[in-house]
Amino acid sequence: MPPSAPILSILPLVAAVVVALLAVQYSRTSQCIASDGPSQHAGYFEYECAGKPHHATWQSWWHPQQLLHTGQGQTSARGAGRVTKDWNILYHLGGNGPWVEKIESVVEGGIAPPDGCDVTQVHMMARHAERYPTPAAATRMTKMLNKITNNTITLRGDLAFANNWQLFWSDDSQIAQLTSTGPFSGTLGAFTTGVRLRTRYLHLLTKARSQFARIRFWASDSPRVIDTARHFGTGFFGMDWQNFSNLEVISESSKLGGDTLTPGDTCLKYVEDSDSGHDYGYTALELFRATYLGDVRKRLLKQNPEMDFSDEDVYAMQEICGFEITVRGSSHWCDVFTKDEFLSFEYARDLLHFYRAGPGTRYGGTMGWLWLNATKNLLVQGPDVGPLFFSFVHDGDIAPMLTSLDIITDDQPLPLDKILHTRKWRKSQVSPMGGRIIFELLSCTVQGKSREESAGQYIRININDGITELSDCHSGPGRSCPLADFVGRVDRKGREFGDFREVCGLGEDAAERITFLHQ
Repeated sequence: MPPSAPILSILPLVAAVVVALLAVQYSRTSQCIASDGPSQHAGYFEYECAGKPHHATWQSWWHPQQLLHTGQGQTSARGAGRVTKDWNILYHLGGNGPWVEKIESVVEGGIAPPDGCDVTQVHMMARHAERYPTPAAATRMTKMLNKITNNTITLRGDLAFANNWQLFWSDDSQIAQLTSTGPFSGTLGAFTTGVRLRTRYLHLLTKARSQFARIRFWASDSPRVIDTARHFGTGFFGMDWQNFSNLEVISESSKLGGDTLTPGDTCLKYVEDSDSGHDYGYTALELFRATYLGDVRKRLLKQNPEMDFSDEDVYAMQEICGFEITVRGSSHWCDVFTKDEFLSFEYARDLLHFYRAGPGTRYGGTMGWLWLNATKNLLVQGPDVGPLFFSFVHDGDIAPMLTSLDIITDDQPLPLDKILHTRKWRKSQVSPMGGRIIFELLSCTVQGKSREESAGQYIRININDGITELSDCHSGPGRSCPLADFVGRVDRKGREFGDFREVCGLGEDAAERITFLHQ
């Protein structure tokens, strides 16, 4: 689907904004700052200093310490919105905030290919870019704000700023759509991601253009997902992307069976099973919310005795923090809460997605195996069938795939009455807005003891610019997984999770697999 004229008209401006922001930051930096370990607050221009297009650090594109709200006249002993050496609110928004790189449990050495290896094929599953809240969340926020504006009292304490605060969307047509303002704009973020991956995989783009008259890429049939793919396409393929590439929109209809990007819409039992299907994620969220929101309500009530907020009101305040950042670049609402209260919010959001579409539901692995298996088949066939495969979906479609991949699965179900601080499942780092999981096919030449060179193929997994190893398959260069072992692993997982049609209660006439994922 070609981009509309208005989109095309703003793309040069978008590109100019990226360049301008980088130029401003560069003017503040007199010399290259070397990285000093995993800290996410040092070396903002390491990308330029690295001398190669594989540097992961997201600060090379943004400067969060200067962009995030730091008070502007308001002071708070809590300061959850402030950025310090050990705290960045963007890592605790539970998927409601801008893209951040994965920093937990990543392989050392960065995202450049291991020595002796070349990337020969790439597969990406990406969430849509930064968006406004969905209707349910927007309703909670509006309801909470109306409670404030319809009351004649003047708020004090942590909520004093709210006396003059206004919603961050101007009309309801923006609800659930990509944001287009601020440093974390969804339209700009998608375009920037395209530029970054073009820089990283230009050799594959050149090869693909020599192989195919048109390069296919895919998006599920949702406006925000389609718009993300369009802006990404402009950054990756170029302004004329529609002349030599096809964006194929895959319906989100429940009738597609297994031939879909959105299996959560086609798995009948998953939708109907209130005990262990889609809806149980919301039950888990509410159960944990009750463990911490009561204390927050009491604190706010003490500061403003005339205003008794509900748990849902307080939760909406926490939601606003991330969503407003994606629109305005900062939010006063973040500093209403303590860091511990945002750790609880983050965990509540993790529970939602763990039990809604991740390892916490019996349907997750089965649904996610569809895309994983189709990708595995292409990896086996190798670069001759195409070097580039990009799919754009929702976070509810990424969680099942990660479950089937079994890459960040915890050894135990996440408890609903306390935070499991040692958990692997962290939505903020796995599928923030704009989150992406990239599978790289590596072709490597290894120097052995006999001084004879032997070639090998390996699979390396990049989650939001953090190389992440498979716990039981990481013997290859850079902790990658040998291709043959990866294939066996995916096939074994398919047998463990079961046939999609059978698990989901579909008839034999329903599609059993993905057929559209090819060049």
